[in-house]
Amino acid sequence: MDMVQAIWLAVIQGLSEFLPISSSAHLILPSQILGWPDQGLAFDVAVHVGSFVAVVIYFRRDIQQLIIAWFRSLGSQSLATPESKLAWCIILATIPAGLAGLLLGDFIEANLRSMAVIALTTIGFGLLLGWADQRQRGAKTIDQITWRSALIVGAAQALALIPGTSRSGVTMTAALALGFDRTSAARLSFLLSIPIIALSGGYKGLELLGQAVVPWPEILVGTLLSALTAYLCIHSFLRLVERVGMMPFVIYRLVLGAFLIYLIGS
Repeated sequence: MDMVQAIWLAVIQGLSEFLPISSSAHLILPSQILGWPDQGLAFDVAVHVGSFVAVVIYFRRDIQQLIIAWFRSLGSQSLATPESKLAWCIILATIPAGLAGLLLGDFIEANLRSMAVIALTTIGFGLLLGWADQRQRGAKTIDQITWRSALIVGAAQALALIPGTSRSGVTMTAALALGFDRTSAARLSFLLSIPIIALSGGYKGLELLGQAVVPWPEILVGTLLSALTAYLCIHSFLRLVERVGMMPFVIYRLVLGAFLIYLIGS
């Protein structure tokens, strides 16, 4: 992997991790069109670290409040607050994806990473996102989350193990369908990404132990660029989503999926 590939893939990871557009579909395109080799496990870990750092820095005040409220709620039920409930809901919503990753991760990696699967899921889940956005009539805020809605969004997040689905896209779809406003759906999706990225990056990091050769210049560039791109992406998306809605991303996914189908047939 050379530096050009590292820069390109880091920017793709930073954008696609938090936009509802599917990182798998974008990461497969350079290898198919440009013939680039697999970027390797070390680089995967690096860009996940960058994304994790970005979302943690952006939501640092929220995270601090959630952690403090969660610890206080352990001492007494009377100290329960909307922040402590949200913290518990994030933990609850993380369980389905964590279990699915442990039980089905190897099967999905071996059987569902084809371009055909990615094309179909990019289109199919893109249409679902458009449906949820168009029927969205609710005005629930993130503080109004319930155990039921946390489980539903968490189950949707588990579907993101299927390449082409988009973790942010499917969690926003579920939240919108449950009546959350667009900004709250996006914030919930981003907060849910924190434990999932940490678990995924940690698991890949364990696999990385023992690798003798690590391309450190590309790793450092990938980490920094993915972090910067992801931070700007989160900031811009939250500022624009209520006004713009999800349809630009839906249209983009449909075009991207159609292009992948074209590549399959060519």
